[in-house]
Amino acid sequence: MTMIFLGGSRDIFELPVPAIERIGAIVAAEHGVLIGDAPGADAEMQGLLAGYNYEHVGVFHGGPEPRNNLGDWAAYHVPPPDGAKGFAVHAAKDREMVRRADFGLMVWDGASPGTCLNILRLAIIGSPCVVYDTMRGTVGTVHTIPDWRAMMHDADPDVRDEVETRMTAEEHIALEA
Repeated sequence: MTMIFLGGSRDIFELPVPAIERIGAIVAAEHGVLIGDAPGADAEMQGLLAGYNYEHVGVFHGGPEPRNNLGDWAAYHVPPPDGAKGFAVHAAKDREMVRRADFGLMVWDGASPGTCLNILRLAIIGSPCVVYDTMRGTVGTVHTIPDWRAMMHDADPDVRDEVETRMTAEEHIALEA
């Protein structure tokens, strides 16, 4: 079964119509869905999938219980490293979803460093990711690190700095290769 990592920015509470249509196509094709438990885009996508009564969904979470699991799907706890705080609590589960994904679909607000990093992680392993950029009203597919760099070209310098700060050593090395 093809596995698709769905995700996006926590500040997105309305999915773009083309993303809704693409998720409908994922359901129609009966692909597996890997999704996080965050508020915002994750919860909006979960709500859409629950409305379809779709069963092929796994919800990944870093906390003891999922923050959102709107379809009462299988939940996968990916514990954070000892002492992790803030974004680092959820980074391990994001990396696990990337590891399992054949493709990605991200709804990005042009500012979320976590979403941006997930797109980069997918590019590093060669899994294409469709990106709906709600800030710029664009859609594109990131296949490679150069594609990711092109996506980041118009990002605010503060966003680029935050992404750099959150990268692992391995992600930095892959970006420079």
